Amino acid sequence: MDIEKILKESGTSQKDLVPLLHKIQAAYGHVPPESIAAVAKHLHLSESEVFGVLSFNRFFTLAPKGKVRVTVCQGTACHVRGGGRIVEEMEKKLGIPAGQTTADKKLSLEKAYCLGCCAIGPVVVVNGTHYSLVSPQKVDSILEKAKTAE
Repeated sequence: MDIEKILKESGTSQKDLVPLLHKIQAAYGHVPPESIAAVAKHLHLSESEVFGVLSFNRFFTLAPKGKVRVTVCQGTACHVRGGGRIVEEMEKKLGIPAGQTTADKKLSLEKAYCLGCCAIGPVVVVNGTHYSLVSPQKVDSILEKAKTAE
């Protein structure tokens, strides 16, 4: 589906912005940066207003994500229990910084600033599967499972 078709099927008022961005992301797996100008023009908004909504809402992404999303909690409880070391170990093993996707588009590594699992942190979530009390020594096995996940 192309952007123009999505725009034609959408309303043209400011209240239509979030639903429109959801449609675009559903069609492409992300909101292509080149679509921002078209959305702004369609809704009679500035590009900075559209970008502001995109950057504020954690749901939206401007870059394609991998099939498997690996999220490491960096909330206070997870952080003080070593969440930062977990991210560093995953970055080293995957060869990408947090916020990026592997070259084969298989895995995306993300940081979250509280997953609400404070009592069992540090926590890593792989496509909805939670791993608790994660240590750097557990990273290899978590990533092996992630690489075989769909």
